[in-house]
Amino acid sequence: MNKTQLQVEAIHNGTVIDHIPAGQGIRILQLFGLAQNRERITVGLNLPSKALGAKDIIKVENVRLSSVQANQLALFAPDATVNLIEDFEVVEKLQLHLPEKIKGVFACPNVNCISRREPVSSQFRVRAVSGQVHFRCCYCEKSFHQDFMAV
Repeated sequence: MNKTQLQVEAIHNGTVIDHIPAGQGIRILQLFGLAQNRERITVGLNLPSKALGAKDIIKVENVRLSSVQANQLALFAPDATVNLIEDFEVVEKLQLHLPEKIKGVFACPNVNCISRREPVSSQFRVRAVSGQVHFRCCYCEKSFHQDFMAV
C-alpha cells in the first residue's frame, strides 16, 4: 500500500462520521441503530490519527444524519466531524453541539431510580467536565460518566 492510498473507501451518497475517539465507533453504531438498516456501512476502528493517536470512522451509504442526531453524537464524540456526501463530494458539514438535556435515549444506570420502575421516559442533564461528558438523572439526581450509559 502506498502512502496516499485510502484505508477506507469513499462513498457516493450518505454520511461520514470521522474523528470518533477510538473505541466509541461500535457504541455510535448502536446508538443510532445504523447496523439495522439495509445500507452499506464501512467501519474503521483504531485507525491512525495525528490529532487523536487512534480514531474510529463510520461511513453510511444513503443515510443522512440530522442535526439533532449529530448533537446526540456529541455525547460520545464531541470532536467528531459529520460530513454529508453527495456524488462523492462533501456538501455539508454538521456542527456538533452538546445538548443540555437528553430524553428517552438511555436508561438510568441507578437500579433504584424511579425511571426504571415507572412508565416515564428517562431524562438527563448533560455537561462536559474536562473533556468528559457527564449525565445527571433528572429523577434520582445521580451523576454518571458517559462510560456508564448503555444504549
